[in-house]
Amino acid sequence: MSALDVRDLSVGYGKVKVLHGLSLAVPEGAIATVIGPNGAGKTTLLMALMGLIPGRGAVVYGDRDIAADSTEERVGYGLCLVPERRELFSDMPVADNLLLGAFPRIRRGARDVEDDVAAVYQRFPRLQERRTQLAGTLSGGERQMLALGRALMARPKLLMLDEPSLGLAPRIVRDIFQVIADLKSTGVSILLVEQNARAALQVADYGYVLEMGELVLEGPASELAANPRVLESYLGLAHSPE
Repeated sequence: MSALDVRDLSVGYGKVKVLHGLSLAVPEGAIATVIGPNGAGKTTLLMALMGLIPGRGAVVYGDRDIAADSTEERVGYGLCLVPERRELFSDMPVADNLLLGAFPRIRRGARDVEDDVAAVYQRFPRLQERRTQLAGTLSGGERQMLALGRALMARPKLLMLDEPSLGLAPRIVRDIFQVIADLKSTGVSILLVEQNARAALQVADYGYVLEMGELVLEGPASELAANPRVLESYLGLAHSPE
């Protein structure tokens, strides 16, 4: 069963078409990744799925086509996007940024928000150490941890991540992707958009390759990682024919 089923999605800016009839699925409780070069349309895809830009096609979440629904409605259904730029409130402390992630739940009268804060701190001990520190003073890795933690405060059913490794040191990238892999065990479905193909395919169950707005390859992540075209174009390894 799919948590998200996208069918024939096309998106453009004015007369410029960016995505051309994309169809993809995110299996329930699994990690699907979309890899590809800069300018392929990866961020545009996520923005369309969140309703931030209009598109044509079907976006089926569970058993509901949400293509005509607003961003706020999609958030209410359990979709959550961690954008490439993290978009934290830099002049607010870490703790307040986390609480803002739970704001829709607080507005609905949720009484277990503090339990979720404790769970985020358990997952990211560094954030607990920095809880009174302004978000704008955090390191790149800490900012990504905070962006992930804030997203988890919304208790998402489908978590969409846009380039979580962007600008991070290799050691921090490993830590972030370990967290992403661990999140799958909580039951959340994940759509991971990433330029770091090696890291993405290591944690994903299924993968898609997006080039120039079109999906050119798809398959189980382990098979894509061994595909000669992916090896040469995205993993920096030349394929030696037998």
